[in-house]
Amino acid sequence: MRVVVAGSSGLIGSALLPVLRHAGHEVLRLVRRPAAARDERSWDPPAGRIQDGTLDGVDAVLNLCGAGIGDKRWSQARKQTLLDSRVEPTEVLAAAVAEHKIPVLVNASAVGYYGDTGDREVDESGPKGQGFLADLVHEWESATRPAADAGARVVLLRTGLVFAESGGLLGKLKPLVQFMLGGKLGDGSQYWPWISLDDELAAIRFVLEHEDISGPVNLCAPEQLTNAELTRTLGEAMGRPTPWTVPGFALRAVLGEFADEGVLIGQRATPRALLTHGFRFQHETLATALPEVLGQRA
Repeated sequence: MRVVVAGSSGLIGSALLPVLRHAGHEVLRLVRRPAAARDERSWDPPAGRIQDGTLDGVDAVLNLCGAGIGDKRWSQARKQTLLDSRVEPTEVLAAAVAEHKIPVLVNASAVGYYGDTGDREVDESGPKGQGFLADLVHEWESATRPAADAGARVVLLRTGLVFAESGGLLGKLKPLVQFMLGGKLGDGSQYWPWISLDDELAAIRFVLEHEDISGPVNLCAPEQLTNAELTRTLGEAMGRPTPWTVPGFALRAVLGEFADEGVLIGQRATPRALLTHGFRFQHETLATALPEVLGQRA
């Protein structure tokens, strides 16, 4: 396939490009500056402009754009940035997919769509939750509508917490556990849907290549862990105790509104769509994923 990728410089995008190329796909990267490499094409989402000829003969568009949800404390300006950085590029790409009659749009999304599910298990048929993140994801996904209305196969990647060797969630948790400061956040009962980076990349390739998959797809491992269980598993893998509890008020003091929406609640999500279509996880449990993620390969 000839695939155009937007948002290729992030954790997932930078790791995905060699995976797609190794599988035999041709990959073109959209960059927000003058194109400087053979595989680059320039675009300007606020202006709605994509370099002429970029979408000629393209089989699929993959959109991974979006500012980091937990990278900065939320202010009204930051929340607007989180929304604009997702919805604006998606609107531009969905319109381009429709105009050029491109068969496939695979668009990033998040399990935050479900809000706080508590102990209730949710698959892709689950309803939209409450809160800023759920509303953000709903607008993000809705921006793909022009592509779907034009007949394109649209896949929405509702990704959980990605465990990678560097960056992502592990980049924040690992130093705390290393210095024996790890512990549950709040009461620790909130479910944290997680996925290894290897499985994230394999799942994206899987949905690109399987024409019978469309709509929302939960990208999370089959194993459902609470925050307390996840922290304990990480501590055991690193040979460190994780006895502490960080109370909710302390998290709110440091993280502000993000604490209540991104840390102290969670989604008991299951990857039903992937499993139904025959996807096989390399890491079904966090205990099997961590040796590789932590660089402890034999």
